[in-house]
Formats: sequence, C-alpha cells, structure tokens
Amino acid sequence: MNDRSALGPRLLAVLGAALLLTSCSRADGDDHRTADGRTSRWGKDLGAPEASAFMQLEVPKNATEVKGAVQINPQEDIYLLSFVTDEKTAVEVAEDLRPEKPLRVRNENSPSSTELFGHLGLAEPQSNKDVRWAGVCPPCVGDSRRTEVQWIEIHVLELSAGTTRVYLQAF
Repeated sequence: MNDRSALGPRLLAVLGAALLLTSCSRADGDDHRTADGRTSRWGKDLGAPEASAFMQLEVPKNATEVKGAVQINPQEDIYLLSFVTDEKTAVEVAEDLRPEKPLRVRNENSPSSTELFGHLGLAEPQSNKDVRWAGVCPPCVGDSRRTEVQWIEIHVLELSAGTTRVYLQAF
C-alpha cells in the first residue's frame, strides 16, 4: 500500500472526528452540564411572563425591575421571577403561596450550589444574611391553582425603606 492510498481513510477519520466534536458543542455557550453529563440551558425568549404563568402568580401592578427566566433541564425546568415592590405587597405575595410557615430568616444561609439568579444579573438571595425565606409544596398544601408546580421558594429582601426585592424560584 502506498502513502497516497492510506491518506484517504486517515483524512476521513480526522474529518469525521472533527465533525462529531463540533456537532456536540453549542456556539452560544449557554449550556451547562449536570453531574451525570446531561445538559441544561436557559430558554431563549422565556422570561417573566412565562415564569409567572407557570407559578400562577400575578406580578403586582406596582412592581418594578421585573425579571424572569426559565432554565430548561433534563428532568425539571426551573422558573425564576424577581421584582421590586413595597414590603406589604411582598408579604402578601408570600402569603398567597400558602407556605406552612411564614417568612423567616434562616439560621444558616447556605450558599446556593448553582448561580441561578446571577443569570438575571442579581446576587443570589441566600448571599444576604437578612433575607427572609419561605418554601411551599403546592400539592402538599392543597393549592389547586398550582397543580403543575412541585415547589416554590420565595426570598424577600428589604433594599431600602419602602422597597423590597422578591425572588421566586419554582419547579
């Protein structure tokens, strides 16, 4: 066999490998690998309207800085919603979720294992020691409005006198 005849199969193998490697990567760099190798990504054009619709939660009319996103995952999508409102409205939103316990400061604010709210340009709510928190399993408390939602976490953080940031995360 001469050198020229061996070049064809080698060239095809190299081209095939390069094609395989590039077809498995994404140009947008917005994918994240899970521990078991599966991929999650942020839904394009999915934001606050989709997150609030999933949570069956109306963003208060007086809210500002409304932000939202949906992380598409292999098992459960994660819906994020955040806005700024007054303290009274923030507490009403939390109470409407029907948590078993009222908003409270956690004894330990463990850092989040993932930076979800960072995608919205916000610090993670757990990073502030004064943030109040409540969590609810809508099916567990008989909330028939949210039959598709397995869990909602709400974090409420006073920004200044009269303004409060609300963080909601659901799956």
